Amino acid sequence: MKCTFLAALLAFSAGAQAQLYKDKTATPEARAKSIVAEMTLEEKVSLMMHSAPAIERLGIRRYNWWNEALHGVGRAGLATVFPQPIGMAASWDDPLLFRVFDATSTEARAKNNDARRRGSVRQYQGLTFWTPNVNLFRDPRWGRGHETYGEDPYLTAVLGVQVVRGLQGPADAKHNKLHACAKHFAIHSGPEWNRHSYDAKNIAPRDLAETYLPAFKALVQKGGVKEVMCAYNRYEGEPCCGNNRLLQQILRDEWGYEGIVLSDCWAVNDFYVKGRHETEPDPEHATAKAVRSGTDLECGNSYGSLVQAVHDGLVSEAAIDCSIIRLMKARYELGEMDDEADVEWQRVPMSVVDSKEHRDLALRMARESMVLLQNRDHLLPLNRGMKIAVLGPNANDSVMQWGNYNGFPSHTSTLLSALRERLPEANIIYDPACDHTSQSSIQSLFDRCEANGQPGFSASYWNTLDEDLPATPDATAQVSTAFHFTTAGATVFAPGVSLREFTGHYATVFRAERDEEMAFSLQMQGHAVLSIDGEEVFEGGNMKSGNVYSLHVEAGRSYRIGLTFRATEGDCCSLNFDFGRRVPLDPSATLARVADADVVIFAGGISPQLEGEEMPVHIPGFKGGDRDLIELPEVQRMMLRRLHEAGKRVVFVNYSGSAIALPMETQWADAIVQAWYPGQAGGDALADVLLGDYNPAGRLPVTFYRSTADLPDFEEYSMQGRTYRYFGGTPLFCFGYGLSYTTFRYGQPRVSAATVKTGKGVTLTVPVTNAGERDGEEVVQVYLARIGDTEGPQRALRAFRRVSIPAGQTVNVQLRLEADQLEWFDPRSNVMGAVPGSYQLLVGPSSDVQQLQPVALTIR
Repeated sequence: MKCTFLAALLAFSAGAQAQLYKDKTATPEARAKSIVAEMTLEEKVSLMMHSAPAIERLGIRRYNWWNEALHGVGRAGLATVFPQPIGMAASWDDPLLFRVFDATSTEARAKNNDARRRGSVRQYQGLTFWTPNVNLFRDPRWGRGHETYGEDPYLTAVLGVQVVRGLQGPADAKHNKLHACAKHFAIHSGPEWNRHSYDAKNIAPRDLAETYLPAFKALVQKGGVKEVMCAYNRYEGEPCCGNNRLLQQILRDEWGYEGIVLSDCWAVNDFYVKGRHETEPDPEHATAKAVRSGTDLECGNSYGSLVQAVHDGLVSEAAIDCSIIRLMKARYELGEMDDEADVEWQRVPMSVVDSKEHRDLALRMARESMVLLQNRDHLLPLNRGMKIAVLGPNANDSVMQWGNYNGFPSHTSTLLSALRERLPEANIIYDPACDHTSQSSIQSLFDRCEANGQPGFSASYWNTLDEDLPATPDATAQVSTAFHFTTAGATVFAPGVSLREFTGHYATVFRAERDEEMAFSLQMQGHAVLSIDGEEVFEGGNMKSGNVYSLHVEAGRSYRIGLTFRATEGDCCSLNFDFGRRVPLDPSATLARVADADVVIFAGGISPQLEGEEMPVHIPGFKGGDRDLIELPEVQRMMLRRLHEAGKRVVFVNYSGSAIALPMETQWADAIVQAWYPGQAGGDALADVLLGDYNPAGRLPVTFYRSTADLPDFEEYSMQGRTYRYFGGTPLFCFGYGLSYTTFRYGQPRVSAATVKTGKGVTLTVPVTNAGERDGEEVVQVYLARIGDTEGPQRALRAFRRVSIPAGQTVNVQLRLEADQLEWFDPRSNVMGAVPGSYQLLVGPSSDVQQLQPVALTIR
């Protein structure tokens, strides 16, 4: 929708079209213009913030634009939880990814339908979902990289388009199923700690056109994405949400985008808040600039200043009209403004949520995401008769598997639980062995607590979030062990407690038996306040980090411990709490426990508690959600080294959302599997791989470097030296790499034409043989390289296909490369386009040039 203010005004100069918004046969745009013409300025502005109020006189319901579906419906209670996006990218299976997000949108519609029928649609129950994240994972230190689809523009674009199509539904449907959102536009990939003040400046035109923009362009022009979220950072001096070059010239004028632009949450505040961008003097100037630049919707509340900004002449009401028309058009497109009976998606039942079909889909995607990185002497698959020791901080951590921006599954299989289901208990030895980063662990002291004459904590619950709680609680309970509460699967914290919007207060008296330091650990989805002897010592919400407070206690003294929890996040709350003494790591004791094991599976890596969005993490190697070092934490390296020195055969399972430098680990471990954050079915998928019930075929969507020293400055956005396209060294594991339990051999590739005209495509065919004894899947990859371009990438992915090939058979794999897949950077125009010249198409199983077969191609 072009912002034609004059046409919008003329449309309602006469009364003939008044209240056209009530006509269900009119177009969404016509209805939007009609209803906006009925609004006051104050009403228009109120609807331009994410938490939009009802306007009853116009039949407008309250609506919250903020909803999450990063890898399944997020933060809205029970949902199917698929692997984190970086793991799904490792599947290289775009049709399967479409199915994942088609299932996700079906669950989202069911939840919205249920909420509407119950009379109140709250945050995270709406129809506008702020996903996918198609920023480029240019540096493995970035904490939010696991929300993306990897380091390659083409792979990200292809997968991102499938996410959009799966969420938004069939193009010929009367109403859109959901609206997706391409984020964060643009040039945004860390660091997290300075994103509110960082200026991405002096960006080379080549990097902009070739790396940072293609995925967004594809989602706009091929995916038809309905929303674009502008980023926190500045681009060339101007905040992205007030950047005319990005939002008007590129997005709307060059790409023809007609949908909604929304700000990242409270990003407009950064325009004027001290210590952030400070490009504007006050909220009025900031909001006026954002709207003039094209930001229609604010996640936040600064847009309340727009009324004054209009009165002050900083922005016109016509500009406000343009934005609010876009917003109302979207609500009509979704059927959100219409009666239930008039919207086809309103018939989706709640029974689809966590259905067997969706659980099976989560298992399939988790299996396809697993990447076998090393398998010395064919240790894998494991013999089921072996005695197996399962060690490591991630062996039995279900919350880690959920990643971030997650929903809550009815059941999560961990590696330990999955192996216990498949093998005799007598064949399994389990020991956590160590923490992710610490040389010690918490020894719980719940047994030293007493409340109401009983061990543990007393628990009192009120089914309200009101600050003034009644004297008599709605429910009480006694909790004698560390807290592991969740409302996932419609499980209440205690009988009589609501699934949502409740308050819990837990109290006990702890008596110290000796002088020592006590550690308190909290993880929650909700809000919590911890107090000691009536003094508040910690307050926070929605945290995945563990240790929140330390207390020195004195022998013989008693301490009153209180914890208040508020279920503020709808029906998706959780609370994990423990406290106790820190006990030093004892690797010798662990080695003694596993002495009889035939093989050790060490489930290590990191977790979303350590890498993520702007996190309060300050641990050596980690900073504010990002990483300073990409090596495995030292405590885990020590355990792996000790196991190797003890002569144990080791399978190292690395759970992480980013590349870990593992040069020594490749020597200490016989086999290595990259498991990512694999979602609710991660344990089952991994066990199937380890025991040979599934032949792995995942491929890396990122480069695994050998060392932090391989990386350029994190804050430098030049692509020189970054990713497989520009890295000049030898990676540990290259982009596109992954092993199988079978062997594939490539025949001679051929192309449909050795010379093509600009604007035309080409078909490449290559025979691939499964030369092993097991059925398997291969990911055939095609890269493009331009001969003589010393400034450009060494090679760039341009096509791929995941193919199933039975043992002993050959498949002729055809890959079509259309004209846009043959585009190259043109330095004369500073855009991607058809550039005549000599090229090579390189086909093979990874980006490793030693494994790629070249085919000459000339473009004229």
